[in-house]
Amino acid sequence: MLKRFFTSREALLVGAIGLLLVLIASRFPAFVAPSNLANVFNDSAPLILLAIGQMIVILTKCIDLSVAANLALTGMVVAMINVAAPGLPIVVILLVAIGLGTVLGMINGVLVWKLSIPPIVVTLGTMTIFRGIIFVISDGKWVNSHEMSPAFKAFPRAELLGLPVLGWIAIIAVIGFSIVMTRTTLGRAFYAAGGNPHAATYAGINVGKTQFWAFTISGALAGLTGYLWVSRFAVSYVDIAGGFELDVVAACVIGGVSIMGGIGTVAGALLGALFLGIIKNALPVVDISPFWQLAISGSAIIIAVALNAQANRDKGRIILKRAEQAT
Repeated sequence: MLKRFFTSREALLVGAIGLLLVLIASRFPAFVAPSNLANVFNDSAPLILLAIGQMIVILTKCIDLSVAANLALTGMVVAMINVAAPGLPIVVILLVAIGLGTVLGMINGVLVWKLSIPPIVVTLGTMTIFRGIIFVISDGKWVNSHEMSPAFKAFPRAELLGLPVLGWIAIIAVIGFSIVMTRTTLGRAFYAAGGNPHAATYAGINVGKTQFWAFTISGALAGLTGYLWVSRFAVSYVDIAGGFELDVVAACVIGGVSIMGGIGTVAGALLGALFLGIIKNALPVVDISPFWQLAISGSAIIIAVALNAQANRDKGRIILKRAEQAT
């Protein structure tokens, strides 16, 4: 079991993250101070939450490019609700955010399941629609910090055992979905639907319905992240989190989630998100423009996909070689 771990993508990522921290610390030792690493984890929490949802979708041979737009729309809605009713309890705000995000995810799921539209087409379309709805309901205006109630802004910043609530929510999500993916029938269905859809169908698994639930979970996590994002940064506008879906996909493929479906873990998505989060936080420290983040994310996707493809090709050759020897 230990041997399998040390040869896994997760172990490789742990080593890469360690090496990255050593290289950064050689120039800026303060970066690896526990307090700063906690801040880096907290900064990476929104990416971790979205990467978990995206991982589940990709497992089923789909992709969700609307997660950032879902986040932005949900964030704008709850921000406007807070402006209109500043005394509304945070629990209600959270329920509205998760509920709206879930509905948006269900829309994607229904279109993929019932109409058999390719997921990339569906989510490209809904991504644009969601952004358009934000502009319509807000009239293109921003919701700024001074318009938000103190309680609305304070929730994700409240500290528990030295870590903000935002970071704790990411930790709870990682633990919770690790259990779901490894210990429940639904988790196994996600793997089966993407790994071998035909075999899954013969086993009694409704592949379309399973994909629907994957999009629903992704939408719920995007909705939750929408509130956490706008409350933490105390601002909401049409283009919030623009291009963030690229980081989400990058985190997944860097973490070993196969874009062909059926392969991936919550731990891999977590490590992929942390890898990108460390790079993003380190760029200003090493005097590199943060605008390079998109280029780095895109390059990481290409490299990770190439590595995954090579690994699968090698496995195929081994199988073929064994078959030849058997004959």
